[in-house]
Amino acid sequence: MRILLVEDDALLGDGIRKSLSHLGFTVDWLRNGRAAEAAIGTEEYAAIVLDIGLPERDGLAVLQSARARGIHTPILMLTARDATPDKLKGFSLGADDYVIKPVDMEELAARLNALIRRAGGRASSRIQVGEVEIDPDTRQAWRAGQAIDLSAKEFALLEMMLQNAGRVLTRAQLEQSLYGWSDGADSNTIEVFIHHLRKKLGSDFIQTLRGIGYTVRRPT
Repeated sequence: MRILLVEDDALLGDGIRKSLSHLGFTVDWLRNGRAAEAAIGTEEYAAIVLDIGLPERDGLAVLQSARARGIHTPILMLTARDATPDKLKGFSLGADDYVIKPVDMEELAARLNALIRRAGGRASSRIQVGEVEIDPDTRQAWRAGQAIDLSAKEFALLEMMLQNAGRVLTRAQLEQSLYGWSDGADSNTIEVFIHHLRKKLGSDFIQTLRGIGYTVRRPT
């Protein structure tokens, strides 16, 4: 899942980015509010972690701007301010959750997963299409009840496909979901991961629409 992290503290931001990446997220990291506003308006994210005390434009202003533009991406506010009025203001402007620094990374990941799950209208953390099932919270996958061993990128790609079952996803969309801004993908990387997943899930589970993209069809 691709998320946006907006945090101006270099040490904290790098620590959060590395920790969330290790926990299975693809993280784009920005350090000021102006850049965050531009990214939120042009990029697609599963969730946003937004610090309040940002240079150029504070996090509450960025939050208010995003909601005014009709952007419904889940936004978790990250701040050192623990006063109730600050929390209430954030919630009144459209924040979905609030975490106080210092941050426990596993808690932050769990809160993000919960926000993403609710935004997708799912009560359970698990996602199932046909015989294939995954749990994004535990990073586990099964086929017909049997556990499947997937690499981090294979799991991320499968999660993206299952979340969008019935839709056609382009190669560019899959690359953005897996790599964001931080890493460049080789020209055939997506095809390699698709090949590996087909070997583990069945050759027909992920279908190719030549010249368009890839899809997982829901059982009829």
